[in-house]
Amino acid sequence: MQEMRGDVQLTTDAENSAAEQEPTAAEEKPKRATRTRRSASGESAPQPRTRRRTAAAAAEEAAPAAEVAVAEPATEAPATGKTTRRRSTPKRTKPVVEQRPLPRLMGRYREEIRAQLINEFGYSSAMQAPEVKKVVLNVGLGEGLTNTRALETTPGHVAAITGQKPVITKARRSVAGFKVREGQSIGVMVTLRGRRMYEFLDRMISTALPRIRDFRGVPRDSFDGRGNYALGFREQIVFPEIDYGSVDRVRGFQVVITTSARTDAEGFRLLELMGMPFARVQTN
Repeated sequence: MQEMRGDVQLTTDAENSAAEQEPTAAEEKPKRATRTRRSASGESAPQPRTRRRTAAAAAEEAAPAAEVAVAEPATEAPATGKTTRRRSTPKRTKPVVEQRPLPRLMGRYREEIRAQLINEFGYSSAMQAPEVKKVVLNVGLGEGLTNTRALETTPGHVAAITGQKPVITKARRSVAGFKVREGQSIGVMVTLRGRRMYEFLDRMISTALPRIRDFRGVPRDSFDGRGNYALGFREQIVFPEIDYGSVDRVRGFQVVITTSARTDAEGFRLLELMGMPFARVQTN
């Protein structure tokens, strides 16, 4: 009997010790969980819910939150005392364009020549007064078919005379008698308008023409019937812009002055007032 009681006591003591150890283990479990959920700052993060919310419950919770967000007015951010400065963009300055003085011949035409033409021909408007529209300078280079150097030096001379880059003209059709084929370079030409036109006319009238040997004036009958005048030069070296050392051969060229005159008399008077030295009429 005593042995049986001892066995019973042993079993009861083992059960009591196991019962005492179970709550201690249950108490330690949440402590470990809380330790793992602590953030680096030391504050414990809220435990996530274990139950899953249904979609209907989530919608019901989101609806009042949205109403509160719409009802509450937007609050301004508290002033921190720091003023934000905008970067000042540098103002763009307009480039200053220097106004060039008018060419001498252009100024004379606007101030003196046009008024004199209106008085002489009785124009009712200043727009009827004739004026120079353009000047075309043309150099024929038939020798360019055999002499390639002519096409290299002539454009430079024309550019020096006029102050504008010329254009190389080409044959439009083939001519067997002149041994010319379509597309071959046969000349150089340049068209002047505006300031360059008046500057070229001023230099031609006052500097180039007086340098011609035995010069007695330009012919009077070189008009085409509509007030346009054509003038030919036998030498390009009469212009002081040409360097005599760079001339491989003396070449002539043609200058055509196109005006807005309706008759030759109006064109003649316009060029005469500009200073064109026409030949004197010989009286017997």
